[in-house]
Amino acid sequence: MTDDDGTAAAAATGTLGYEQARDELIEVVRRLEAGGTTLEESLALWERGEELAKACRHWLEGARARLDAALAGPQEDGQG
Repeated sequence: MTDDDGTAAAAATGTLGYEQARDELIEVVRRLEAGGTTLEESLALWERGEELAKACRHWLEGARARLDAALAGPQEDGQG
């Protein structure tokens, strides 16, 4: 990992689509809930989960912005 957590997260999850990130996040949570991992493994899983959650949020925010723009578009065209 790099010193800049944002850059590291982007590099680690940048090529994942939303569904891939979500599915991996579900697996990370499952493994953490199951227990049986060392402290070091648990910390690594937690960090990966945080990266994946951030990637999912990014995808969802982008989708929301696109949806908002699409919904706003016809209203603006109809008024002018």
